[in-house]
Parts: sequence; C-alpha cells; structure tokens
Amino acid sequence: MNSKKIGAMIAAAVLSLSVMTACGNKEDSSKADKKSSTAVENSAADESETENVPVSQTHTNDTMTVTSAKDLVAKMTNGWNLGNTMDATGEGLGSEVSWLPLKVTTNKYMIDMLPEAGFNVLRIPVSWGNHIIDDKYTIDPAWMDRVQEIVNYGIDNGLYVILNTHHEEWYMPKPSEKDGDIEEIKAVWAQIADRFKGYDEHLIFEGLNEPRLRGEGAEWTGTSEAREIINEYEKAFVETVRASGGNNGDRCLMITGYAASSAYNNLSAIELPEDSDKLIISVHAYLPYSFALDTKGTDKYDPEDTAIPELFEHLNELFISKGIPVIVGEFGTMNKENTEDRVKCLEDYLAAAAKYDIPCVWWDNYARIGNGENFGLMNRADLEWYFPDLIETFKTYAEKDPASAE
Repeated sequence: MNSKKIGAMIAAAVLSLSVMTACGNKEDSSKADKKSSTAVENSAADESETENVPVSQTHTNDTMTVTSAKDLVAKMTNGWNLGNTMDATGEGLGSEVSWLPLKVTTNKYMIDMLPEAGFNVLRIPVSWGNHIIDDKYTIDPAWMDRVQEIVNYGIDNGLYVILNTHHEEWYMPKPSEKDGDIEEIKAVWAQIADRFKGYDEHLIFEGLNEPRLRGEGAEWTGTSEAREIINEYEKAFVETVRASGGNNGDRCLMITGYAASSAYNNLSAIELPEDSDKLIISVHAYLPYSFALDTKGTDKYDPEDTAIPELFEHLNELFISKGIPVIVGEFGTMNKENTEDRVKCLEDYLAAAAKYDIPCVWWDNYARIGNGENFGLMNRADLEWYFPDLIETFKTYAEKDPASAE
C-alpha cells in the first residue's frame, strides 16, 4: 500500500472520529470506535508522511475511464444500502444517527466489510432538504463534507458508489408544484454535481428516490399525470449534472420512475431524458410482498410464487433487451425469525437477476428486531454480520459473477 493511500485512510479515521465526538453516543463502546481511536493514535507516527487534506479537496481530478452504463453495470456484483443513516430527516450532523437503534456513526471499517462479503456496490441514500440553510437552496457545507467523507470510504475501497436524493418531502409531482420542484432539483443537484465532478466512473448519481404523490390516494400506484411530471424532473436532473463540468459529462446516471415502482405501468411510463448510453434504470422491489415487506404477512417463502421471475421478465422486456441496464436499488426480506426461508428467497432473487445481469442492492436499515421493517444485516457496533447464512449467499453469487474475476 503506498503512502498516499495510507495517508487517505488515516485522514478518514481522524475525520470520522471528530464526527463521532460531535454527534455520537457516549454509551457506545464498539469495535468500530476502538479501531478509529487506534488509527488516530497510530497516525501521529506517520505525520511526516501524510497531510490532513480537507475532504472537499479530495478526488478533485480523478482520471475517468469513459464507459457505457451497460458495461459499467456488468462490473457490479451485489450491493448494500447504508439505510436509515444519511437519509434520516433530522437536522445537523446528528441526524446521521437519529434513526439508528445504536448510535454508531458510519466509519471506514463498516465499508471495509463489504468487499469480503460479496458486495462491490455501496448505495448511500442522502436527504438534503433538511440541510438547506437559506432561500437560495444552499446545502450546509458541513453536511456536504460529511456525505463526501462517506463516499470516499466506498471509492477508496474500490466500490461502485451510488449517491442520491432520498426522503425529499419537498417534491410533489403535481402541476401546481412542478415549477418550484424543478427549480429546487436543479439547485440541489448543481451543488452535488459540482462537489463530486472530479470523481471517476465508480461514482454514480441517482436523481430521485421513490418520487410520488405523498399522502394522497394514489401515492403508490401513481397517475399518468404524475408519471409525466416525474419524467420532467429526471430531465432537469440529467441536464443539470451534464452542465456541471468535470467528469459529469460522461458519468453514468440512474433514472427512477414513479415511486421507483416495479409495477409494469409505472416502469413502462419511464422516458429516458437524453439519447446516450450512460443511463441506468432504478427500481425497488421487495418481493414477494407478503413475505418480504409486509409486517403482517407470512414468514414462509413460497418458491412457486411468480412475483420474482415476473419482475425480471418485465425488466428484460422493457429495458435489458433494448440495451438499457437496470439496477434494483432496493430489495430485501424482513427478519421474521425465518432465516432458512430468507436464504431460499435470496437465492431465487439473485439467480433470477443474474440471468439478465442486474445487480441488486440490499436495503440495510440496521433494524433487526421489533415490530418494524427489520432488514438489518450488518452489526455496525461490533463489525459483524447478523445473519451469516445470508452473507454466504451473497458471497456465493458474487463468486459466480464474471465481474468478480475482474
């Protein structure tokens, strides 16, 4: 490992510790915290070889290997979501841990666990609207720095990183809201795109997350009018990123339909906002629903259920067969004390996806027990996996994927 890489790792550990001090919970005594402390202590010996470079000055001019979205996606195996973390809708840096059952701040040691578990994609859901500090839509610089620090954990680990806008309560796909929403989408993405324009092809932008008519009767099913407006939102996102300079002219971008829905009518309504080979379709699919997402549903997986194969057949018909790649940006099954059935479902899901070279990104919200949506896989406090059998399934499919050989 060269000195530049060592320096980057130590700087990340120092920055991580400072954030933990600002917004962590003193009751936590985790392995991650202890490792961070050790890294800071060790950094003193290497001080002459390293620089404390501000995170905003990292990756400002990386060399991009221009590639099509199809070829880029072909290099991906499995993915993992840093859920309920940077997407929590509190205010200030403390919002990072506000939704977590244990107040463990994200650190590089968590992200180090991903490659060995069969993941080479890190999706970082981020809510930005609650960190806007003025009427010009300016994003809090401290929040932008913290997001970039976490992006660097993935990029410096050789992962493909997906960065999005997540629980944005301010956009509502209705004619009365459209112009204001587009103005804010452009303002927010102009800042994100400018900050990250120096990153290479490993960084992917995802414009919207589950855009929908929040709180209305058609919230999850959608309307034709709302679908058309979302297409306009995506066009504004793409145009803003492309105009921002740096590597963003060639960056691969993810396009989301109404509510990121896997329903055929919502998928088929997606209109690509530019004629290029740099676009990826994003879809979320927790299937079969009663088993995977319904807290009052079944804990038994039925391998004869057709929901999973039908999803991938539809994705192939609408996109893959036309040379347009797809990423399932969120999927998973809740813990209902049914690990054996979850493993069977995961095996079928990944096998169906592999037929069409579609990477799938597990939604890990760090929740494991209780009455809610328990998708947690990583024990972030002790740097272990809660369900080793599920992780072995991911590893098995990653090893089978030709991308792993590369």
